[in-house]
Amino acid sequence: MRTRCSWVFCALVFATGSILLALTPYARAAQQTRAAVKLASPASRNLKQMEALREEVRHRLVTLPYYSVFDWLQAEVKPDGTVTLIGDVTRPSLKADATSRVKSLESATNVVDNIEVLPLSTMDDQLRIALYRSIYSFNSPLFRYATQSVPPIHIIVKNGNVTLKGIVANQGDSDLANMAANRVSGVFSVRNELQVEGRTDERISKR
Repeated sequence: MRTRCSWVFCALVFATGSILLALTPYARAAQQTRAAVKLASPASRNLKQMEALREEVRHRLVTLPYYSVFDWLQAEVKPDGTVTLIGDVTRPSLKADATSRVKSLESATNVVDNIEVLPLSTMDDQLRIALYRSIYSFNSPLFRYATQSVPPIHIIVKNGNVTLKGIVANQGDSDLANMAANRVSGVFSVRNELQVEGRTDERISKR
């Protein structure tokens, strides 16, 4: 019995060894493929790498200390690692901080700063406060968004013209925000660019 068991054990070891040997060329090929990806030029980055960079950029932007509901930042990422920053901010320091943060990312090969600093205006500052109170009123269904650290409906005001940006749960919330903004006295126009379930509805209403 001991001789038979030893024979069976040896056969298993031999069979296992054969499998490992058979897999070795494939394992070596996989290692070479991974190495080739690491050595590839930035222009050949795959979709997964681009998505990772997008997420890194997004995280850097939304965690800026003074990024508020009255600012809007977004980024476009190209396969070669170029990041283009777009948006509107209320203070120059936020523009500088956003660019600096993204430039510090190792995977960002080039950063193009197209962020606009909104003009200083007492009238616009007053409109921002009035718009916030109208949209996030405690007796409105939109009030639930106000409990977030940075409410998702961003209010961009430039020379009396308002643009709503961000993401809401449904079309009804988008319509409510649009109506609330239009109710504010002194607003010249409202552009609704709120995203709903992955799509963008853009409506312009002029007074």
